[in-house]
Formats: sequence, structure tokens, C-alpha cells
Amino acid sequence: MKYQIKHVTRYKYSEPVDQCLNLAYVLPRNTDRQRCNSSSVKINPMPTNTTERTDYFGNRSFYFSIEKPHKVLEVSTESLVDVKPSAELPSLDFGGSISDQHQQLYLSRDHNDLLAREFVLDSPLITATPLLRDYAKSSFHPKRSLLSAVEELTQRIFEDFKYSPGFTDVSTPLAEVLEHKKGVCQDFAHIAVGCVRAMGFPARYVSGYLETLPPPGKEKLVGSDESHAWFAVYSPGEGWFEFDPTNNKQANSQHIVTAFGRDYLDVTPVKGVIFGGGESPRLNVSVDVSRIME
Repeated sequence: MKYQIKHVTRYKYSEPVDQCLNLAYVLPRNTDRQRCNSSSVKINPMPTNTTERTDYFGNRSFYFSIEKPHKVLEVSTESLVDVKPSAELPSLDFGGSISDQHQQLYLSRDHNDLLAREFVLDSPLITATPLLRDYAKSSFHPKRSLLSAVEELTQRIFEDFKYSPGFTDVSTPLAEVLEHKKGVCQDFAHIAVGCVRAMGFPARYVSGYLETLPPPGKEKLVGSDESHAWFAVYSPGEGWFEFDPTNNKQANSQHIVTAFGRDYLDVTPVKGVIFGGGESPRLNVSVDVSRIME
């Protein structure tokens, strides 16, 4: 699969911003199942400084600063990405039992196992509370496989939680999301990560894009795709597997990864510090994921 991705983030301020310092995660990274062939970033007004770096997790981070007054900031990116065709596995009931894999994870000296254990720890937005453990534990029977347990957890989040834009924001505690069973893809990914960590296994937050297809006979609207979030779990000896609780499926070739980290704060699409600007800015985000037919 080849995709062209256009992502536009636009801030409009009530008062001039004199200076801003920003960090963006809007450039797709290379993974085992995708490769970013090209990408470009355009910023208006013209930035004073720009720098692209690889962060701690291997993501492409883009720094920029603007040092002149402005009331509108627009960050536009365009990328071409190849994604390997993939099919959801019909069954994830393979590998060792949860109890065996848990023991392997903590006794192993394998390099990948050691690196993955970092993702068991709490992070700024995700604490593995007893509430999350209680929600998760019915899926994590010690004798079943880890991946089948995570698959069931993914389905339960999909069935139990209502997709409700505007009900939460990035500061909403997970306990509140869990209580009201409402939120958006970021919340559902956080809930899943917290549940898996509460059961003692590594899980990470994945940020990216999801190709959305129009109803039969209808044209796809430009900007109808969204920034999306899902999660990945590490199975010792088998690697990382990605799940999308918003859509109750394994991540596939329609899921394009921008970055992954401990939670949303590690991979926020655009964040920074501004001097001036007045009240909270108006934010508009447009994403278009187009499949390129060859």
C-alpha cells in the first residue's frame, strides 16, 4: 500500500503571539511494517529555526521557533508512506501462557525483553491503578495466551465505552473515563495501556493516522481522515503487536504510525510554549490519507 498523507494544524490567537517554541510529531516513522519515503513540513509564518531529530523512542521529532508577532500559526506536512499489506490473524491463541510469559519477561536477559520492560512503568498520564487492574483481570486468566487476553480486552473496551468527542480532554483522569465509559481514541488507548501495565506486561501508546473509506458510491471528502491513536503490547519472544480498541481490531495496513511512546504526552502532534496570544486559541486540524493506486 502507498499513501499520501496531508496534515494541517492551524492555531488562531485572539492576541498576537510575540514568540513561540514548538515540538511536533507529525512525520511518519519507519517501522517493521512501513517506510516513509519522503516528507516535508511547511510553517506559516516562516520559522526562525527548525531542527529534525530522532528522539529517545526512535520517533522523528521536529523543533521550530518563530520570533516575530503573529496571530495565526499553520503547520502543514505532506508525506509519502509505503505500508506492507497485512491481514488480521484469525486467532491469537498461541504462545506461552500468561503466567509463563510473565515469568519469562522478568527473568530474561534478552535485549528486547529488557527494553520492553520500561513500558511496564507508570507514565505521566497513565498510572496502573487497582481500578484498571480490576477492569482488566477478567480477560487475563493465567493459563490463556497473552495476545488472546489483549484481544478480548480490546473488544471489551470497544463494547463498554462510547465514542464521545468533547467529553474528555488530555487532562481528564483515566478514573473519570473509566467511570463514565466515554471518550475518544486517545482515551481508549490510554485505558488499554493502563490495563495491560496493571497486569504486569509492557504496553505503549501509538499515534498516527487511519485511512477511512467512504460509504459505497460516495466520494471521499478531503480532510475526513483523522489523527488516530491505538496501542501495542509486548509478548516475550514474539515482539510487539498493535491493537485498535476504538475499532475493535488489530492494527493493519490502514494504520500508519507517526510515533510511539509511554502516553500521549510523549507524542503530541504539536505542542510548545507561546508568549502572548491572549485566551485559548482556536484550533483546526485537517488530515487527508489518500491511497495511491499504481
